Amino acid sequence: MKKIFKARKFIVGLLSVGLLFLSACGSNATQGGTKSNNHGIQERIIKAGIGLNEDHPEGQGLLKFKEIVEKKSGGKLKVQTYFSATLGDDLKMTEALQSGTQEITIPSTSPLVGIVKEFGIFDFPFLFNTAEEADAILDGPIGKKLLEKLPEHRLIGLAYWENGFRNVTNSKHPINTIDDFKGLKLRTMQNQVHIDAFKKLGANPTPMAFSEVFTALESKTVDGQENPLATIKSNKYYEVQDYLSLTKHVYTPFVFLVSKKFWDSLSPEEQKILQDAAVEAGKYQRELSRQEDKKALEELKKTGIKINEVSDGERKKMEEAIKPVIDKYAKEFGEDLVNEMYSELEKIRK
Repeated sequence: MKKIFKARKFIVGLLSVGLLFLSACGSNATQGGTKSNNHGIQERIIKAGIGLNEDHPEGQGLLKFKEIVEKKSGGKLKVQTYFSATLGDDLKMTEALQSGTQEITIPSTSPLVGIVKEFGIFDFPFLFNTAEEADAILDGPIGKKLLEKLPEHRLIGLAYWENGFRNVTNSKHPINTIDDFKGLKLRTMQNQVHIDAFKKLGANPTPMAFSEVFTALESKTVDGQENPLATIKSNKYYEVQDYLSLTKHVYTPFVFLVSKKFWDSLSPEEQKILQDAAVEAGKYQRELSRQEDKKALEELKKTGIKINEVSDGERKKMEEAIKPVIDKYAKEFGEDLVNEMYSELEKIRK
């Protein structure tokens, strides 16, 4: 009888230890990408990295996202921010999301074309005339359709943020008309749509790593480059360029990405916090980007660089010149999608 009693005590003791062990495991903080109990808010550390610096509107937007998430989660969801490509360039960080070793990144849409080719429609020059047109397309059915293509590639898209309109600087002459592009050796991104478009305009596009641009301009290896105003200012291209032409030839969005592996581990409550924060911080980031654009223009005027606006009529001529490029890539990215986008733009402009 004593043996049976001791055996029962031993089994009860084992069960108690097991329950305590399970309880302790359940209470531990979870790193992004681990299994959740699918309810409530757990303690998590979320790695979020971008390629630009903390002072850039994108960096400030990420800090706003961190603030919102940590406040709404009562401090349980902690966002660790990484700037200036500390975790790698846009493509490397996107791949880290796909493998589940990083939780969040916010690249421009251009590097995503290799993953979801349809994102290439946002590389079309002279697509948007205003930032408000861009907002309407990105936040509407077209933008949503593209985000819906991401999960099959192990990515979740929560919102679009803003990189902004790109403009041209060069050391030769102002660009007022399409003829002013002829013969200009312009540094571009490694983006085939942009390269083909600049060729149609008569320029000599030269793809080059961003880190090499200033030296190439200074040594006259290239005549000019194209970037948003905030980038032109922050990288001091005005020191090695004489002319800034406000061509607004391409609008580039950022897309807020989350690792699908991480996303699937979150409870619905946690997912809602991240979704709402990405949208709210995105509105803040867009507004900041537009303020910074105006501020950058005013500061660039003080540097002595000669600034000129390109008229709507001349932009229309440039748009007509690159139409064969749009037709070519519409077939590649999906003619139905492209036609739908331009139809939506027509409605917006009425």
